[in-house]
Amino acid sequence: MKILVVEDDRLLNSTLCYNLSVAGYEADAALTKSAAELLSAKQEYDLIVLDVNLPDGSGFDFCSAVKARHPDTAVIFLTANDMESDMLKGYELGADDYVTKPFPISVFQKKVSALLNRIEKKTMGDFYQDGNLYVNFAETTATLNGEAISLTPTEYRLLKVLIKNPHIVMTRQVLLEKLWDIDGNFVDEHALTSAISRIRGKIETADKSYIKTVYGMGYMWIGGGDK
Repeated sequence: MKILVVEDDRLLNSTLCYNLSVAGYEADAALTKSAAELLSAKQEYDLIVLDVNLPDGSGFDFCSAVKARHPDTAVIFLTANDMESDMLKGYELGADDYVTKPFPISVFQKKVSALLNRIEKKTMGDFYQDGNLYVNFAETTATLNGEAISLTPTEYRLLKVLIKNPHIVMTRQVLLEKLWDIDGNFVDEHALTSAISRIRGKIETADKSYIKTVYGMGYMWIGGGDK
């Protein structure tokens, strides 16, 4: 999960990014609205943690612009304002939560975890998308950076098993059992290795890796991490 923290307080920004990284998320930092705009133009984020009052503009305006381009991006507002009108405005713009400063980091972490878990459960349905890779399991279609890619039925089944179990080592035996065709078509270890290799060739790029080999055990879905 990729998170952008937009907060002009350097210490708070660093603290939030550090805690998010420790929790296993990929966190980018922006101290100003303009810096956030540059980062969000380069890539899509799963969540934006956004200060309402920024030195060069309004967090509300930035939220509105982001939601127009990426309506599925979640937003948690951070603000010193606890006025009901500000909270209502945030929710009207599509914010998912609202945290008033000062706040305990533990509470912030719980809110982020709960929100991202909801997002992940939604993503783990009949489709997967992360801004680069899109796989629709119901329609058996897939694209990478907007370009269509062709996957076999076995590759779709294998992808779905891996995607539904992110950051968990799936042993070769478990994968073989799950890939056994309902019509009795056997998938052996050689076929599994070949399928993994073909999938990597179709969805991975020079700088992005989706499947990690855990030597002597099996494979793990790491979801488009940097190589």
